[in-house]
Amino acid sequence: MSLRDSLDLIRMVRPEAGTSAIEHEIVAERASSLGSAEARVIAAMAALAEPDSNRQQCLETARQAVWAYFVQRELIGFRGHNDVIRELKITPEVLAGLGAAPSRR
Repeated sequence: MSLRDSLDLIRMVRPEAGTSAIEHEIVAERASSLGSAEARVIAAMAALAEPDSNRQQCLETARQAVWAYFVQRELIGFRGHNDVIRELKITPEVLAGLGAAPSRR
């Protein structure tokens, strides 16, 4: 039996339950995606803080990770970012270049 067949059967028994399984999956996927984006920000900020790092490359990576994280947050309804900026210690240097495309020289 396929997922679609299962959902059709559930809807016949309890119409409101047919979509709840899918809604649960969507919420779980959103949470997983947001967690992955946050992990990339944490890693990028840690790499940027390393004294032996290629500063410009790490800065571009951090800006891209933070921008993607903010977009992901906004897509699921979180509009304010001040708390995560403070919590993840996102520097003004990173914030100043959000959305800018890295140079391709």
